[in-house]
Amino acid sequence: MFVLELTYTQPIERVQELLDAHVAWLDAGYAAGTLIASGRKNPRDGGVLLAVGADRREMERLTAADPFVTGGVCAYRITEFTATRTAPALEPYREQI
Repeated sequence: MFVLELTYTQPIERVQELLDAHVAWLDAGYAAGTLIASGRKNPRDGGVLLAVGADRREMERLTAADPFVTGGVCAYRITEFTATRTAPALEPYREQI
């Protein structure tokens, strides 16, 4: 499992210009089963996504395709972790070590 933390690198007005394309990209990630949660950070200087995938390289490809990245308005920090405990609704994502 991965935590994908994005930080805006441009003013929020520039981010807003790409928001519709970013939301479409998010929708595709949810449809593919890769994204399981996402939202804005507070204060609004970026966002956080919870994702599942085979490896870090897959997450790098995923984030590189985000319109926020291709539009030059954010940078991602990718953190991999092993979800050994979850809420019941997330049980399918639990991992054994």
